[in-house]
Amino acid sequence: MSLSTHVLDAVTGRPAAGLRVRLEHDGRVVAEGRTDGDGRIKGWSVAAGVHRIVFDTGEYLEDTFYPEVVVTFTVTDPDGHHHVPLLLSPYAYTTYRGS
Repeated sequence: MSLSTHVLDAVTGRPAAGLRVRLEHDGRVVAEGRTDGDGRIKGWSVAAGVHRIVFDTGEYLEDTFYPEVVVTFTVTDPDGHHHVPLLLSPYAYTTYRGS
């Protein structure tokens, strides 16, 4: 039913506001936007299947080893809520399935 993400900048300890993000499904872009002032995007719709969230970290971070972070995941329950957080720094990132 819905997908959200929350991006935190580990260097500043603050939300990553204004980070460009896109959602892909079946090889096409189905949603795109920028994180809000709290580093969040909410309310994207998802169907069953494999999805990719692409975070444009190269635009957000001035000097980074990872110009983009791609998180690929499978939705088996399209009626549920799915949350994909990202903790970001220039030389590392962490993600997990949130609640």
